[in-house]
Amino acid sequence: MLELYIANKNYSSWSLRPWLLLQQLEIPFRENLVPFRSDGSGNGFDSFSPTARVPCLHDGETVVWDSLAITEYLAEHVPQVWPADARPRAWARCASAEMHSGFQALRDICGMNCGIRVRLKSRPDALEKDLARIDVLWSEGLKRFGGPFLAGPVFTAADAFFAPVVFRLQTYQLSLSPACNEYAARTLDLPGMREWYAAALAEPWRDSAHEEEVQRVGEAVADFRSGA
Repeated sequence: MLELYIANKNYSSWSLRPWLLLQQLEIPFRENLVPFRSDGSGNGFDSFSPTARVPCLHDGETVVWDSLAITEYLAEHVPQVWPADARPRAWARCASAEMHSGFQALRDICGMNCGIRVRLKSRPDALEKDLARIDVLWSEGLKRFGGPFLAGPVFTAADAFFAPVVFRLQTYQLSLSPACNEYAARTLDLPGMREWYAAALAEPWRDSAHEEEVQRVGEAVADFRSGA
């Protein structure tokens, strides 16, 4: 059976992508969650990942690291990972690659922290530019391919790659155009997203580095996590 190594569901945006893809496409896998450590002892990710980062997929003796590489590996065995038709498939791959390598301001300012709500101190131009580009990209996919997902009628890797953005919109109370807000709401209601979110709220761990990121950029106005 496939084994997917991930970190905390509350924080790990990179882990969410392949996890959600496997879950929504009903591909059997075993989850191995290794939480971030705040004690300076290292995370121990090097025991299963060549880069000491998550996510990392094990398929027998085959080890696949990096979320995009994992996605393409899965696509070799499960065609539903990408759209069946060439035109939406090309668009979905481009959009996923852009998310994989871009939107640095959004990543830096709005780190994933599913269980809280944050009021930002400011919204720099670089963040506004990233949000505007996401709005254009989502709007294009929804309009060109008819929705309700980014590349057509069914969930694909493109939706998995933007799932962490959906959580960020919720956490930092950010709004896009009406069609994109509706897409974000639909994504939050997916069974896999609801399962991930519930698990994130129930996690007992707090990672100081991720918590300090929030204090740097804004004020936590609500905390729905267990023990908060």
